[in-house]
Amino acid sequence: MSIAVEDLTKRFAATPAVADLTFSAGPGEITGFLGPNGSGKTTTMRMLLGLVRPDAGTATIDGVRYAELPQPVRTVGAVLDRAGPHPSCSAREHLRIYATMARLPRRRVDEVLEQLEMTAFAGRPSRGYSTGMRRRLSLATALLGDPRVLVLDEPGNGLDPQGMAWLRDLLTGFAATGRTVLVSSHVLSELEQIAGQVAVIRDGRLVATGTLAELSVSTAPGALVRSPDADDLARTLSGAAERIAPDLLRVSGLSTAEIADRAAAAGLRIHELTPEKPGLEQVFLALTAGERR
Repeated sequence: MSIAVEDLTKRFAATPAVADLTFSAGPGEITGFLGPNGSGKTTTMRMLLGLVRPDAGTATIDGVRYAELPQPVRTVGAVLDRAGPHPSCSAREHLRIYATMARLPRRRVDEVLEQLEMTAFAGRPSRGYSTGMRRRLSLATALLGDPRVLVLDEPGNGLDPQGMAWLRDLLTGFAATGRTVLVSSHVLSELEQIAGQVAVIRDGRLVATGTLAELSVSTAPGALVRSPDADDLARTLSGAAERIAPDLLRVSGLSTAEIADRAAAAGLRIHELTPEKPGLEQVFLALTAGERR
């Protein structure tokens, strides 16, 4: 199943939240949905899930609006906020309530608890849960209907490195079965490892979509340069060079050929010249520069 957002627009009073937004997320891969705080990510996800009515455009799952899905819980699982169970309610009790409401078989509760490695604490009151336990419970609720699509807004907030590794394995395993994942996150180093596609928005509008390799093409080149003439080379390269060690410079905005040519013209030595591939964080910062809100 695919997610399709087409010409989606939403204003709150005089404030534009989303404007003419179009992108898609396909089955069998994880699509990262990125943007600065206030750029419209959560509003877009809420429109996709029928929680906010768009002013124009559509947001559909396999061509169908969420409100028109015959079995939405079996189609889409979502984590959008930090709401949790009653403090005295255990994870097992919480999931049984949701299973009853959604008319799901009781066995799904035990299956999800085992899948998310929650059985050790599933009977304890949630008031004593750690952040990682609460995140697992949110995801367990989303997975209860064995959905084909996951929509997740910052699911890794507050997780420690072990928790992030667990989340990464969970999402990649989900996508590997041919299902669709749309996830927003500010933990770009983690998302970089799992996202096949990325959609980046700024001020409610799409600024780029594609694979990381495709988006990296539009990012200024960079390189690490090791030289015994680092001081003179830095002056020659003007503001493009940043000193990171006595004989090592990080150069931005110039290709390796341009760096070598300028050094040769100035008679300066270069012992190492290594191009730097821009990571997701560099691509994101370049694409979202000039955020207006």
